[in-house]
Amino acid sequence: GFPTWTVGIVMTGYYMGFILGSLVAPVILGKVGHVRVFAALASMASTSVLIHVVFIEPTTWFFMRLVTGFAYAGLFVVAESWLNDMATNRTRGQLLSVYMVVMFLGLAGGQLLLNAADPISFELFLTASILISISLIPILLTVSPTPTFHNHTLMRLTGVYKKSPLGVIGCAFAGFVSGTLFGIGAVYALARGLDIRQISIFMGLLIVGGIAFQWPIGWCSDKFDRRKILTYTALIAAGAATLGGVLESYSIYGLYMLALGIGGLSLPMYSLCIAHTNDHLASEEIISASSVLVLVGGLGACAGPLAASVLLSIFGNDGFFWTLAIGHGVLGLFGLYRMTRREPVPIEEQRHYLNVPARPTVIASDAVSQQKPYEAKI
Repeated sequence: GFPTWTVGIVMTGYYMGFILGSLVAPVILGKVGHVRVFAALASMASTSVLIHVVFIEPTTWFFMRLVTGFAYAGLFVVAESWLNDMATNRTRGQLLSVYMVVMFLGLAGGQLLLNAADPISFELFLTASILISISLIPILLTVSPTPTFHNHTLMRLTGVYKKSPLGVIGCAFAGFVSGTLFGIGAVYALARGLDIRQISIFMGLLIVGGIAFQWPIGWCSDKFDRRKILTYTALIAAGAATLGGVLESYSIYGLYMLALGIGGLSLPMYSLCIAHTNDHLASEEIISASSVLVLVGGLGACAGPLAASVLLSIFGNDGFFWTLAIGHGVLGLFGLYRMTRREPVPIEEQRHYLNVPARPTVIASDAVSQQKPYEAKI
């Protein structure tokens, strides 16, 4: 029952926390260790979920979303750091691909859990808290040695932008789009009159599309000019979102197809931007630049729910699609502009595309920096 603009602010809290956690967690990890950091942050996330049920008002929810975002960022940093340390140059690409599929399946499964109980009741909050607590068990009982973690210095934003303007702007708008999809998608579906089952399918298909489109888009970006793949993907997504905004009415199955297509085109976009940026960086610069890209993407994700809530109040339900159309459209147009300003990187010199989460951490980019050119052929 919160107003749409209030929901936009509350959901922004998650992305603000995620930015903070992405930057702070690596520092804590280097001092405390993987197991204790994971345990502390999982407990924090589990508690923050339950506080939503105790205090049902926007201010508390905003701060709890901020705490949740901070904790989740740290949990992802621990998991990705551990996977990256256990991987070899030969297995790193395959291992991270499996990790991405598992994570996306978990996200999609979480949407379907909306059908397990009435969202207004406490059961779903309790379920989320239980699942977070269960995640502690394999970490606390592991016999695997914990990896050595080294934190890295931060490059200046201006330095990264000079290296790859499209990469920086692309990360910002990729974050903007993913923040809109995950922050306001369910709000749009509810306002359009979908029931709980339909909302869960709608949100799940956004994620399933991301799984299905990751490999073909990544394969094309390795074989052709990556700027063109990024630009054309953004423009096609803008066209699909515009179609959703201008149509007076369409069936629920038409909406499902839009969700599948827009999710499939949107969620691989951050990986494309990371790969394009890394094409212009020396190997020793990638890790320090990744912190800047995480920050830029997080700021974009904060802006997405806020912008969507404003456009929803102006254009009604179609404001959701217009927000996506604007985000993709600006990125696509900037990509066209950049192609007139610089020659493309030769295909044989491009780094191999790796799936990177739409909610990035520094560790995911660390894995990309360690990917060797010959791995693209395996």
